[in-house]
Amino acid sequence: MSRGDCVAMEPRAGVSKQDIREQIWDHMESQNLADFPRPVHHRIPNFKGSYLACQNIKDLDFFARTQEVKVDPDKPLEGVRLLALQSKKTLLVPTPRLRTGLFNKITPPPGATKDILRKCATSQGVRNCSVPIGLDSRVLVDLVVVGSVAVSEKGWRIGKGEGYADLEYAMMVSMGAVSNETPVVTIVHDCQVVDIPEELLEEHDITVDYILTPTRVIATGCKRPQPMGITWSKISREMMEKIPVLRSLRAREQQAGKDVTLQGERQHLPEPGRQQAVPLSAGRRPPDTAGPEASSMEAASGSPPEEGAPLAADVYVGNLPRDARVSDLKRALRELGSVPLRLTWQGPRRRAFLRYPDSAAAQQAVSCLQGLRLGTDTLRVALARQQRDK
Repeated sequence: MSRGDCVAMEPRAGVSKQDIREQIWDHMESQNLADFPRPVHHRIPNFKGSYLACQNIKDLDFFARTQEVKVDPDKPLEGVRLLALQSKKTLLVPTPRLRTGLFNKITPPPGATKDILRKCATSQGVRNCSVPIGLDSRVLVDLVVVGSVAVSEKGWRIGKGEGYADLEYAMMVSMGAVSNETPVVTIVHDCQVVDIPEELLEEHDITVDYILTPTRVIATGCKRPQPMGITWSKISREMMEKIPVLRSLRAREQQAGKDVTLQGERQHLPEPGRQQAVPLSAGRRPPDTAGPEASSMEAASGSPPEEGAPLAADVYVGNLPRDARVSDLKRALRELGSVPLRLTWQGPRRRAFLRYPDSAAAQQAVSCLQGLRLGTDTLRVALARQQRDK
């Protein structure tokens, strides 16, 4: 395989990211460079020689020192996932389309053979041999490996157009899991290394530090800073509905005072003199005993919801154990990645109300918290409005 397989592409006026994608996809299909699954259009293309390209990651000095590796679930990256498992590294793979969370940690069975590890590295293994990692897990990713449709030797990258790799990186930044120093590697066929006009790059686009092909290891020397977090103005309401973990992250950043105005929304500023809810992580802590009922969060943001008239974005939690503490419930909420904007504790009545930013987030919390137990008691969880007559 030689660089003669590369697509001849020079920057030209008016070229778009989609133009470049289509040219790469068409070339790989017409030259029979693609591998299963085909056709490669609208995918991160798998290519002949992908395993050979993946092996080149061992030539990067820092690979041996990495402990936690995040590798996208794309087919051409399967070889890197296998190498990470064989090297006994913690392997994190994003949940497909982020439907149920951000990461899954691949957990091979004890004493797994190479054949078993090979299965764990496949998309089926990601589904069957993994456990979800919550937003509050202490994750520190040493290496990020992403798929690409096209990449330039300067480190500019183009994905398949859905934005998941960029969004996953931004979410990791928000979690504190990566920094601008975390190396980013992509693995592609030689024909996917092309010239990309810099003006096509947007603020939320990630860049790559190393490009691995079947024939080369390219250090891009890219100095462009990575995204600093989620650009909420690029996030639509539709994406918020599809990606529950985004709602949790938005609530956190809203609590921290960040601008989380979504695409097409007007920025909502606090009314003058109006007090804001205190987040769960605030320095003042509510009492850990079952009474008095009002927590510091509740006192800071006004009185609790009037009984019989809670807001649609409130979630009712009932059947709390008589000896339960506020800290027990808060800990459980953090572990499940379902932290509310405000918690109203009514311990003597064995119930609490959780405030979420909108009804969609509240409904997601209800789904997430079903079956939650404190001690031996299973809690009752429902939208608060459903408890109006109870």
